[in-house]
Amino acid sequence: MPDALTPRKPNRYSVIIEKIFFSHYLPKTKQFEFSRTEIISTAENLGIVLPKNIGDLIYTFRYRHELPKAIIETAADGQEWIIEGSGQALYRFKQVKLNRIEPRDELLTIKIPDSTPEIIGAYALTDEQALLAKVRYNRLIDIFLGITAYSLQNHLRTNLKEIGQIEIDELYVGIDRYGRQFIVPVQAKGGKDKHGVVQTNQDIVYCQKKFPALVCRAVSAQFMSNDRIAMFELTVQDGEVKVVEEKHYLLVPSKSITTEDLNGYKLHGG
Repeated sequence: MPDALTPRKPNRYSVIIEKIFFSHYLPKTKQFEFSRTEIISTAENLGIVLPKNIGDLIYTFRYRHELPKAIIETAADGQEWIIEGSGQALYRFKQVKLNRIEPRDELLTIKIPDSTPEIIGAYALTDEQALLAKVRYNRLIDIFLGITAYSLQNHLRTNLKEIGQIEIDELYVGIDRYGRQFIVPVQAKGGKDKHGVVQTNQDIVYCQKKFPALVCRAVSAQFMSNDRIAMFELTVQDGEVKVVEEKHYLLVPSKSITTEDLNGYKLHGG
């Protein structure tokens, strides 16, 4: 248990990442690379003890916390910094237009009869596990994308030569009524985690290389307030990640779906 004087993780990580950033950054710089070993050497020089999982520092600033203010302020107008993989044990700071993908509160919430086994809710160890289970048991990939989909693998970890190590929370394969086959990488975000464009880019690159004959449809699922689940279909256009479709679902007992709800959905059936 850390004592009261031990900085919390985001503060400790902020000191390290800021030091690394400004050891490379020059005015008007749009991107630059740094290595995993710099994280270790910088921490040692600053007298900071790192956890065994050094990659957690990168993960923290990709999905959980904003970069330090001093770094954010160097970005050009309308852009922000991301950290992406650049090869084995290599990373790249890069300026992009969009970094965080967040649900829009003004969208309609669609009620779905909840098919999640109660025992899953009782024993799911993390928000991410609970979310993946709800998506799987309620066939939300099928409903959202309009295809028949099957879970192929959970927590896939692999390496791409040009990126380095990647992890996909769940991988689905699917088929539609025309016989087209799909590969669907799914990322799940719960708690304070936010979906970043880096992860989508990695997922799409992996699927294009590993399953070139299949249509890749990248999906992100995220818990919202009031137990709602936001689903995004994402793609890459002109080097940037774009939202193709966004829907919000609420899992409820069947009796909670009223005739008024059903009539409302008719108007949005398209």
